[in-house]
Amino acid sequence: MRIRTITAWYLRNERWISSLSLVGGFIFDIFALKRIDLFWENLWVGAHLGVAALGILLINLHENKKHKLSPKFSRIIHFWLIITIQFAFGGLLSTFLVFYFRSGTLSASWPFLLFLAIVFVLNELLKHHYTRLIFQTSVLYISIYSFAIFIVPVIVHQFGAAIFILSGLFSLAALGFFLFLLQFVARERYKQSRWPLFGTIAGITLLINVLYFTNLIPPIPLSLKDAGVYHSIVHTADGNYEVTGEQKSFWSFFQPYETFHEISGQPVYVFSSIFSPNGLSTQVIHEWQHYDETTKKWVIMNQTELSIVGGREGGFRTYSIKIVNIPGLWRVEVKTPQGQHIGRIKFNIVNVGVTPDLVTTNL
Repeated sequence: MRIRTITAWYLRNERWISSLSLVGGFIFDIFALKRIDLFWENLWVGAHLGVAALGILLINLHENKKHKLSPKFSRIIHFWLIITIQFAFGGLLSTFLVFYFRSGTLSASWPFLLFLAIVFVLNELLKHHYTRLIFQTSVLYISIYSFAIFIVPVIVHQFGAAIFILSGLFSLAALGFFLFLLQFVARERYKQSRWPLFGTIAGITLLINVLYFTNLIPPIPLSLKDAGVYHSIVHTADGNYEVTGEQKSFWSFFQPYETFHEISGQPVYVFSSIFSPNGLSTQVIHEWQHYDETTKKWVIMNQTELSIVGGREGGFRTYSIKIVNIPGLWRVEVKTPQGQHIGRIKFNIVNVGVTPDLVTTNL
């Protein structure tokens, strides 16, 4: 009786409960999820994947056996299985949005982030579609693939195209094992949906690979923790960095380009702190670009390759230097050697004859 009462109450208040869960879960993930290589964060993801997969198996088993149950009891079981699957996928997709958003620039990676956001919203709006095997399995496969893209580099301590392909093979293997189990609990439903399901899986695989090899997927598990433009950077004896830059006003945080007052002939320093998981060391590139007012295009002026070492909470600190002598809009793209965007530092160079007021801090 109590289960029926709870079910009825949930149905009456489903809209606002679902909305609060959506917003609350996303905010919780933003503050709770810290590092992509930590055991508890990945256990959280793995547990949600397990619950979602088990829920799909059970709901398909229920569809095969529901004729043996009373109609009321069958509806209650069906309702709570759907809610469990939906909540599990909501937690997964929220986690992926947080992790992937931290690992790239919105301007470069928005197609993949939009793809995840659409799946996230559809998970809330299309609850009734969880009775359909193709929809269930497609969301599960997207979740497995999104997880594999960052957990495989964390495990093997390598990063790049070959590791991405390995992540795809891992995802297909995991999905293949799930489909093997699905045949035992819902053989007829699986047979009826098999070929459309295979076509959907092939389409998802193709889409994710196109997004990756066109550099539209953020370079997860790398992420830019801190960055800035300075007049001087010194690597001190205690292993820290002493940076000298201009005093920032409150309003400077709302400006699209930071103003940098340059004295002719003096170098410009761009600092970046890039997080990489423990044991994963790789190369990154600082690509200096100047906006040509005549052609209205960004022109690459210089590229500096830098090494980073994984494991530091605040990211591996490094910097590049350039004597500019050209006023106007500049930006430094922080990228992987494959061209994936980790972050961007934007500044407007103004030539001056007198040294501006500077402050020195440690990073």
